[in-house]
Amino acid sequence: MATQSSWVFDTTSYSFQQDVLQRSRQVPVVVDFWAPWCSPCRQLGPILEKLAQEYAGRFLLAKVNIDENPDLAQVLGVQSIPLVVAFQNGQPVNQFVGVMPEESVREWLATFLPSPGQELVRKGESLERTDPKAAEAAYRDAIRQEPDNADAKIHLARLLLNQNREDESRAIIEELAARGYLEPEAEKIKSQLDLRASAEEAGDVAELRKAVEADPNNLELQIKLAEALAGAGRHQEALDICLRVIEQDKEGAGVEAKQTMLRIFDTLGAQSDLTSTYRRKLATVLY
Repeated sequence: MATQSSWVFDTTSYSFQQDVLQRSRQVPVVVDFWAPWCSPCRQLGPILEKLAQEYAGRFLLAKVNIDENPDLAQVLGVQSIPLVVAFQNGQPVNQFVGVMPEESVREWLATFLPSPGQELVRKGESLERTDPKAAEAAYRDAIRQEPDNADAKIHLARLLLNQNREDESRAIIEELAARGYLEPEAEKIKSQLDLRASAEEAGDVAELRKAVEADPNNLELQIKLAEALAGAGRHQEALDICLRVIEQDKEGAGVEAKQTMLRIFDTLGAQSDLTSTYRRKLATVLY
């Protein structure tokens, strides 16, 4: 019988689906297959229960007495005990058989449990919409604890960008870029920052429209108008202008227009219908 708590509990053939598979979609669940007659099980069980209490909810410990649940043991292919299996998102992700010392069990847990920094990132994600200030604090705490946590930095850069704190956001992206590469999400943030900077430099949309109407052959002005439109969120119109520029001058102004289109694609994301449509149009124009 397990020492019952919020983090340690017995489960059965009837409750395994709910107790383990479904709950593992929110938090890792470690399943200890044991039996009362098994001496190694009685050695390992207290270690697992102690760690479950110590980790205080970072994982749950479900105990399965195979004498009382032989059908479950058979379905899961349990051939030797103690058998310890970790589940995440409804699937087994790691396991071991036999007794291990506490330090070895800790190392085993570390192969699939999120680090404290990763948990803070998850906390920040859950708070972004309702409490951006608390989300920012969580991301900054994650970075303090794990200075190399790129995921926390990317989340913080995105949050700052959404708050129009472009300089702070760009500083983080430049720090990440100094490694020699950027993750796709960081590339997307960089493109958004570049578009905003280009839009600010380009100027007012209405004024640029008048300038283009007065000088319709000035392709550089058209690109500036496209950048200003993109900065204002009018992406389709900006993409159409860029395509027209490329059609007129592939090797000259078209090179800059193409870069503007690529930044817009990054901003919209690969799943955007506009991205898919205009990538095809761009390919048709170029090739």
